[in-house]
Amino acid sequence: MEKNLAKTYNPKDFEDRIYAMWEESGAFKAERDPGKKPFTIVMPPPNITGQLHMGHALDQTLQDVLTRFKRLQGYSALWLPGSDHASIATEVKVVEKLREEEGVEKEEIGREAFLKRAWDWKRIYGGKITKQCRKLGDSCDWSRERFTMDEGCNKAVNHFFVKLYEKGYIYRGNRLINWCPECGTSLSDAEVEHEDKNGSYWYFRYPAADGGEGVVVATSRPETMFGDVAIAVHPDDERYKDLVGKNVILPLVGKEIPVIADPYPDPEKGTGAVKITPAHDANDFEVGQRNNLESICCINENATMNSLAGKYEGMDRYECRKAWVADLKEAGYLVKIEEKVIPVGGCYRCGTTIEPMLSDQWFVAMEELAKPAIEAAKTGKLIHVPERFEKTYLHWLEEIRDWCISRQLWWGHRIPAWYCQDCGEIIVAESAPEKCSKCGSTNLKQDEDVLDTWFSSALWPFSTLGWPEETEDLKYFYPTDVLVTGYDIIFFWVVRMVFSALETTGESPFKYVYVHGLVRDGEGRKMSKSLGNGIDPLEIIDQYGADALRFMLTTGITPGNDMRFKEDKLESSRNFANKLWNASRFVIMNLQDEDGNFKTMKNNGLQDEDKWLLSRVNDAAKYVTETMEKFDLALAGQRVYELIWNEYCDWYIEIVKGRLYGDDEADKETARCVLVRALKDMLRMLHPFMPYITEEIWGFLPKDQPAEDNPHNFLIKERWPVYDEALTYKEEVKKLEMAMDAIRSIRNIRAEADAAPSRKLSAVILAQGQQLDTVKAGERYIRNLANITQITFTQSKDEVPEEVMSAVITGAEIFVPLDDLVDYKAEFERLTKEKKRLEGEVKRLTGKLSNEGFIKKAPEKVVNAEKEKLAKYEDMLAKVCDRLAMVEGKF
Repeated sequence: MEKNLAKTYNPKDFEDRIYAMWEESGAFKAERDPGKKPFTIVMPPPNITGQLHMGHALDQTLQDVLTRFKRLQGYSALWLPGSDHASIATEVKVVEKLREEEGVEKEEIGREAFLKRAWDWKRIYGGKITKQCRKLGDSCDWSRERFTMDEGCNKAVNHFFVKLYEKGYIYRGNRLINWCPECGTSLSDAEVEHEDKNGSYWYFRYPAADGGEGVVVATSRPETMFGDVAIAVHPDDERYKDLVGKNVILPLVGKEIPVIADPYPDPEKGTGAVKITPAHDANDFEVGQRNNLESICCINENATMNSLAGKYEGMDRYECRKAWVADLKEAGYLVKIEEKVIPVGGCYRCGTTIEPMLSDQWFVAMEELAKPAIEAAKTGKLIHVPERFEKTYLHWLEEIRDWCISRQLWWGHRIPAWYCQDCGEIIVAESAPEKCSKCGSTNLKQDEDVLDTWFSSALWPFSTLGWPEETEDLKYFYPTDVLVTGYDIIFFWVVRMVFSALETTGESPFKYVYVHGLVRDGEGRKMSKSLGNGIDPLEIIDQYGADALRFMLTTGITPGNDMRFKEDKLESSRNFANKLWNASRFVIMNLQDEDGNFKTMKNNGLQDEDKWLLSRVNDAAKYVTETMEKFDLALAGQRVYELIWNEYCDWYIEIVKGRLYGDDEADKETARCVLVRALKDMLRMLHPFMPYITEEIWGFLPKDQPAEDNPHNFLIKERWPVYDEALTYKEEVKKLEMAMDAIRSIRNIRAEADAAPSRKLSAVILAQGQQLDTVKAGERYIRNLANITQITFTQSKDEVPEEVMSAVITGAEIFVPLDDLVDYKAEFERLTKEKKRLEGEVKRLTGKLSNEGFIKKAPEKVVNAEKEKLAKYEDMLAKVCDRLAMVEGKF
C-alpha cells in the first residue's frame, strides 16, 4: 500500500476497491449482540424490472446515511435489502419478451411454462439493481437479502391471508373495481393516478314515459348510458319533486328507468339530476346498493362495448362515444355541450384510463383494520417527519374503502383459495387441501388470480425477519426504527404496512416515517421517460464519484420537499471532496519522516488555535448528532462541510503551517496531534455522507489501538465522536473568532482597494475595555494571515489617520491607511488612461447629439438612450478627474 494519498483525487481509483473490502470483511453484517441496541431499516424493495434512478439514489442514500450514523454510534445497525416481484410490471416484460422472441402469447404456453420464464427473468435481471446499489455505497447486510416471492415471504403471505379470512376481514364479492383494459387486471384505489384533463360534459334529455318533458342529465361518459338503471335527484330539490317515482326513457334505447330520490346528487351542480350506472361508477354503485338497483355492465374487459350497446357492440369505448353522441344529436336528444376540466383516473403502471367495472374479486374489509393504524399516529406510536404528512396519512385511512387484492395475472402470490368443483365450497388454506372440507371431493381447483403486490410488501418489515416464525432476528431487530420513503407512496405502502403490522404483531412496524420529496430536473419538472429528462445515477457516479452524488443529494433537501437536480451542485460537492483530499494529503505528508513512518504526536501544550479547533470540532459533534437524530440530514452535512472547508482547511491549517515548519519540535508534535485528532473526528462525522473518500483517507492516518470489533481499523466500524464538556475553550474561541473577523475585514478592504495580497499594510484597531484585550490577544494571527506589519491598538479615535478605509466587527473598528493600500503612481497611470477613454466617449456622444440629422431621423427612444449614456460618461469623467487630482499630489 502507498504511504501517502495519491496526488490527485480520483474516486475511480478506490471506490470499487473499498466497497469490495467492506463487503468481504463483513462490515455491513448486523449481529444480534445483547450488549448493543439494535437499529433497523428495511429497504423499500425496488422492482426486479427496475434500474437505479435518481429517486432510488436519494431514498437509498438517506437510508445509508442513517445506518452508517447509527453503526458508528455503537448500535447493531441492520439495513435489510431486498427486491419486489412487481406483478404487473414483470408480467408485462415477460409477455413482451415472449411476443418478440417466440411469437406467442402467454395463454398459448400455459401458466406453468410462463412462470418458468418469469423466474428465469428474475434470475437474469433481479440482481441488476442490487449491483447498482453497491456502486452508490449502500451498506446493506446482503447476507439477509430477501425477495417478496421467496419461500419465507410466500409463507408469510399465505398465513396472513388465511388469518384475515378467518377473522372475516377478507371476503370474495361482486363489487365495483378499477379495471385496466391494457394490463387486463383489477387495481386498488391507490394504484389509480388521477389527472385533470380537458373534456366535455354532454347534456341529454331523457323524455318522461308519460309524454312529459322529462329531465336533462349531464355526463362525461355517454358510452355508459347503456348501463343506466335510474336517474337520481336530491330529496330536497323542489324542481324534481313531481318526477320522483315516475319513469323516464333512455334515449334511443327506449328502456324505461325510474327517477329516484337520493342524497348523492348536488342540486348546485349541472342540472341537479344524475344518471345512475352502478356497474361503471363508484358513487353510482353506492347509490345502487342503497336503493336496491340492478347493476348492468355494458363495457367488456378490453374496453369494447358489449351486446347491451346494440349496433355499437364491438366498438372501442371512445369510438362508441363519438358515434353514439352523433346519433343522439341527430335524434334531437342533445341539449348542449360544456367544455370542462375533468379528473381522469389512469393505471399507475401503463397510464391507460381505467374503467370502473363490476367484477367478482377478493377484498380486504378495511373499516376495523384502519382504526388501530389511525390510533397509532394520534398517540405517537408512529411519528411522521415532517409532521404535516400525518394529515395525509390520516385522511387516507379515514376515507379508506375496502381494498381489492386480487389481480388477473399469473406472476405473483397465487390466492390460497380452492374451489370444490362438485359442491362449490371455497376452502382457504395455507397449503393445498387434499379434499373438500364440506363434501370430501378431491376435485378442487385453485383460484387463478394472484394477490396485489402491495399485499405482500405490506408484510415486508416483519416477514423479512422471519415472521410468522418467532425467529431470533424478529425478536432482536423488530420493530424497525425508521422507514424512509418518498411522499408519493404513502398511500401505496406505508398505511398498509402499519395496519398489517398492528394486526399481526400488535406493534407499529417502525417508530418514524421519514418522508422525503422527489428529485426533479433543473426546471422543476418530474423526471420521466416521456419527457426524456431522467438522469442516470450511474453516469453521475462515473463522472463525479458516488460521494459527490450522495453529498449533493443529502445536503440539497429539506424533509418532505422536492429538490432540483443541478450540475453546479455536483461540481460543488466534488470540489469539497477535492479540498478534503488535498488538505488530508498535506496533513499526512507532515506526519511522516523521510521513510514514511509516522512521527511522534503528543499534546505537549495546546496553543490557542489548537483549543479553538478542538472546541469547534467538539461543538460540531454535538450539533451534527442532534440534527441527525431529528432527521435534519442536510443541516448536519452542511455543518460538517463548513467545519472542514472553513475552520479546518482555510483557518487552522493556514495558522499552523508556521509551527509545522518551525524549530520547536514539541510544538510540532502538538500541531500534528491536533491536526490528526480533528481530522479523524471530522472524517467520522462526514463518513455517513461520503463513505468512500473518508475510508480511503482514514487508511493513511496513524492507527489507534484497534477495537475488539474493528480488527481491520476500518472507519466504517469506528465510533462516532461524542461531545466533551472539557473541550469547550470559551475564551480561546472568543479570541480566535474576533481575530478571524478582523482578518476577514482587512482582506475585504484589500479587495475593495484592489490591493495585492502580498502588499504590506498597517492597521489601527479601535476597541474598548475587554474587547480591546480580546482583539489584542489575536495580534499574531492578524499579522500573519492579513499580512499586517504594524498594528496599533487603541481606545481613542485620535490615533486614527484621516484618510483610511474602515470596517466594523463585533466589539471593534478597523482602519487601514489609504497610503498603505494604494500604489499612487500606478493608480495615477490607470486613472490617466481611464480619463482619456471617457473623454473620447463624451466627445463621440456630444458630436452625435449635435448632429441635427441624427436628432430628426432617430426614434425618440434611441435619442434619449444616447443622452443617458452621455450623462453617465460625464459623471464618470468628473469622478475620475477628482480622483486624479487627489492621487497626483501623493507622489
